[in-house]
Amino acid sequence: MTNSVSNERWLRVRSALWKRPWARATLLLSPPLAWFLLVYIASLLVLLITAFWQVNPFTSNIERIWSLGNLQTIFTTPAYLSIIGKTVGMAAAVTVTDAVVAVPFAYFMARIAAPRTRTALFVAILLPLWASYLAKVYSWLLIFTNNGFLDWTLGLVGIGKSNLIYTNAAVFIVFCYLWLPYMIIPVYSAFERVPASLIEASQDLGGRTWRTTRRVLLPLALPGIVAGSIFTFSLTLGDYITPLLVGGTSANFMGNVIYTNIGIANNVPFAAAMALVPIVIMGIYLLGARALGAFEAI
Repeated sequence: MTNSVSNERWLRVRSALWKRPWARATLLLSPPLAWFLLVYIASLLVLLITAFWQVNPFTSNIERIWSLGNLQTIFTTPAYLSIIGKTVGMAAAVTVTDAVVAVPFAYFMARIAAPRTRTALFVAILLPLWASYLAKVYSWLLIFTNNGFLDWTLGLVGIGKSNLIYTNAAVFIVFCYLWLPYMIIPVYSAFERVPASLIEASQDLGGRTWRTTRRVLLPLALPGIVAGSIFTFSLTLGDYITPLLVGGTSANFMGNVIYTNIGIANNVPFAAAMALVPIVIMGIYLLGARALGAFEAI
């Protein structure tokens, strides 16, 4: 009797879920959404609150007194403004460079390459993503180091040492290498969705290669380019390990300031205030990307 009652209730639940797809979706998504709200949103709220606290200069204890002192220090100190500008400039330069490299590469994969060649290129793009982040950074460190692989190669052709180690140029090169796959994949997806009939129509109307590319291909692929730029820009904006290992003391970015104030200076409120800067920048960036239809290409 008990089993029949429980089975009947279970059948009613199944019938209700079957008739109401939104109820199935709610039941399926509630646990991950609750975890997301608890871990991510709650941590951001704590970060926001901590940014308005202060550290006692004598006891080094956090004083839970509301103040705008940390934000005032950031936006009134030329050194911090320079760091913010340099970080945003680096992120923009990496994004533009990766886009310039990714567009022809992705176009070749999507429209020209044979199936076997396309598969080989996909493997070449995805393999670095499976490797350890630190392993890739240390590999570049060995390439750039004094008397390393790059200096040895340049010596073979009669060129002097590169002197790239611990410079912003080295950081830029490593960033471009690390985030390039995140740009290629969305751009490839955008090119793959372009109907071949539009390209043929442009050519039939007298559009040459460059004009077809500029007036047909690039506008249709723009959402994919912007989608890839979200990854390259945000990952560069918040990274501190690559500047720390490859750039040394000469590379000082927002991520390094946050890391230093948490680990060495023990000034968590100031680190939280500095962390709000890239969050606000990325919020503005995402609004612009949404207007360009980038979210449809991710």
